[in-house]
Amino acid sequence: MRIRIDLAYDGAGFRGWAVQPGLRTVQGELQGALATVLRLPEVTVVVAGRTDAGVHARGQVVHADLPDDAVGTIGGRAGVTPYDALLRRLNGLLGTEVRVRGLAPAADGFDARFSAEWRRYAYRIVDAPRPVDPLVRGHVVAWRRPLDLDVMNLAARPLIGLHDFASFCRRREGATTLRTLMELTWSRDDAGVAVATVRADAFCHAMVRSMLGCLLAVGDGGQPPDWAGRILSAAVRDPLVKVAPAHGLTLEEVRYPADADVTAQAARTRRRRA
Repeated sequence: MRIRIDLAYDGAGFRGWAVQPGLRTVQGELQGALATVLRLPEVTVVVAGRTDAGVHARGQVVHADLPDDAVGTIGGRAGVTPYDALLRRLNGLLGTEVRVRGLAPAADGFDARFSAEWRRYAYRIVDAPRPVDPLVRGHVVAWRRPLDLDVMNLAARPLIGLHDFASFCRRREGATTLRTLMELTWSRDDAGVAVATVRADAFCHAMVRSMLGCLLAVGDGGQPPDWAGRILSAAVRDPLVKVAPAHGLTLEEVRYPADADVTAQAARTRRRRA
């Protein structure tokens, strides 16, 4: 059987999502908790989108394949389903930095990674002369110079659409860097915090923070408005593009089609991009 798990986490105390020997990671914590509660020797989860060290998530999604009777053995009070009991036990075992928000049987053909239609991130930054609220400093980046969001939105326009984002990705052997960027916009919230909304069908390694670092250099006057477009067209990483700090980035949402369409969506995603 396959279950879907929706979770949130504060990434500050983790070395990223993926399991790494000897390091504390979100995947390692979740898999360990699942194995303990379900009394299984090992549980492996598949994630919608890996997050780097220090990056947070509010809307992360994973799936796990379990023995058919694994969840049914979880006891609970009268009127509490085994899935609700499993959710409570996981949250009781996990540290407060990770919270399971939902847990249920997955739809037939559901794949947390390949069935996703898009992922949406938010990046939050406070620019001078505004001070950073100390209560949110772990999730908001302080920028020493004022940012011109209108210029940043103008600079972001050439990035929208299907492109080869090799200029903004750390290449992995055999992996494509073609992606469809659906949205990249900057606005200010009620507190004056600059918020970037970044949405794409998928992201390659370091893509979000590299694009944002490029736009920040434009927004504070360090580079001209056409710089992001020129960097994209070069299709090779430029050492002048600095990766934006991790702690300002949060995975906010992963969108899936209706249950009846998740298998077809997964098949489309698996086709090599061209």
